[in-house]
Amino acid sequence: MGGTLVVVRAGALTTVQDLGRPGYAHLGVPRSGALDEPAHRLANRLLGNPESAATLETTLTGCAVRVSAPSVVVITGAPCAVTIDGVPAPWGTTVRVPAGAVVDAGPATYGVRSYLAFSGGVQVAAELGSRATDLLSGLGPAPLREGDELPVGCPRPAGGLPAAEAARWPAPPGELVLPVLSGPRADWFTSGARHALLTCTYRVSPKGNRIGLRLDGPALERTRDDELPSEGMTLGAVQVPPDGRPVVFLADHPVTGGYPVIGVVPPEHLAPAAQALPGTPVRFVPAGPFVPAGPEIHYGC
Repeated sequence: MGGTLVVVRAGALTTVQDLGRPGYAHLGVPRSGALDEPAHRLANRLLGNPESAATLETTLTGCAVRVSAPSVVVITGAPCAVTIDGVPAPWGTTVRVPAGAVVDAGPATYGVRSYLAFSGGVQVAAELGSRATDLLSGLGPAPLREGDELPVGCPRPAGGLPAAEAARWPAPPGELVLPVLSGPRADWFTSGARHALLTCTYRVSPKGNRIGLRLDGPALERTRDDELPSEGMTLGAVQVPPDGRPVVFLADHPVTGGYPVIGVVPPEHLAPAAQALPGTPVRFVPAGPFVPAGPEIHYGC
């Protein structure tokens, strides 16, 4: 092992994440993993780690850790101020850190989630083949707290790191545009509701989390009042609870649910949702055939 990370400042919600544990839905275990998967993969590539190596995913307020041994670190995802023992350091570029130094990723200056990656990866014990923290099932390490110690792998030898350029990455979205496919229960909604989903602007609710992106906006009216037996849920499902406001399922989503799914966002389009601040406008655009949306009806958009 390459030493440990000691948590000096845990932040609002910092978790260990990798590429998740797909393939266990039949056991009631969601995929989990980094919400902004491209940012997680980029961090590991810059360090020469496998893309599956575990990183630290922060939420809004960042975090700070002390390294017990010389290390190499990079921070991607939401831009933030980076310091090493209080000295400013670049974001999105690999930085060599001496033993005992504190790496501090400050609050996100724009966006929601930053990714702290270390050469060798965070080496907490794996469960079902993954080190990811799953807030729904409770698998993986608990969210970080001050004083926690996390093992890390050995850094690559000096000169063994790839040439590191600054991370070229799109800014978090000012408007979140989500392609959507027709869901298995789209016909449970009125034509006006389907039209509203594809034409109205929603906004990201502050009530969202790693389980789902909750949206504020026009309530979607159903044509049926009967109960739906629980059925399988997938990443990107747009579920509509009784209040009519859609929820886009993210990495820690439940594997079954009893509310109708009006649409599904293909997983490859979900990464920007990880960086959408509360209040961010959200529009759904059809990514393929959709149950007929019906005539243009004013729906309080």
